[in-house]
Amino acid sequence: MMKRILALAAVAGLLAAAAPVDVVKAPGRPEAMAALDAGRKPADVLAQSLIRPGARVMDVMAGQGYYTELLARHVGAKGRVIAIEPVNYMEDAKTAAAWADLQKRNRNVELVVGAPGEAAMPEKLDAAFFHLTYHDLYWQSEKFKYPRTDVDAYNARLFAALKPGGVVLIIDHYGVPGMDSRAQADKTHRIDAAVVKADMARAGFRFAGSVPILELAGDDPKMLVFDPALRGKTNRFYYRFVKP
Repeated sequence: MMKRILALAAVAGLLAAAAPVDVVKAPGRPEAMAALDAGRKPADVLAQSLIRPGARVMDVMAGQGYYTELLARHVGAKGRVIAIEPVNYMEDAKTAAAWADLQKRNRNVELVVGAPGEAAMPEKLDAAFFHLTYHDLYWQSEKFKYPRTDVDAYNARLFAALKPGGVVLIIDHYGVPGMDSRAQADKTHRIDAAVVKADMARAGFRFAGSVPILELAGDDPKMLVFDPALRGKTNRFYYRFVKP
């Protein structure tokens, strides 16, 4: 009986440690990252993510590591987060130093440098996370050393990398319905939400619901998401997909 009580207590402790609110509020994150929490609602995002402690997660085009660090805390020491970063990000000395610090704080983070279509795909994933980056699969830039991606080929690789029951989480800016995806990615860094659903369906994923916590009224889908008047205030969808 005592062994059972101790085992239950250990499980309860693990779950409590992984509670999204605790993950976000725990000390140690850079102030610049924490300042973004109000608009991004990370505790709510993680609570609806279907990602459990111990999971193996890929963070695609992780930027400055905002969600990489939160995911690393969320999955805990028995989990792992593989962050995919384009080459040009890591050529900036400050960004490289920030990533070195992040990995010191979170020993369960692995950094893979390369554009999504070129970087090695991690194996046996429980989840893949795209935070405002799925549209970048349709973007390309010689200036930023970011090559054109074959989206269907990439998603086929992603499907193969995920375990059965694995989830793909996609948060992105609502774009103009029906607009060409590559033109839209280049002009405004948005995407038609219907394109995302169609892409995932072709790859074999099952749609597992929309979470409306990041939807905002008043956003113009024709505007560039980096416009100072709009940045951080775009209307965003949050879709979940599952590998059967």
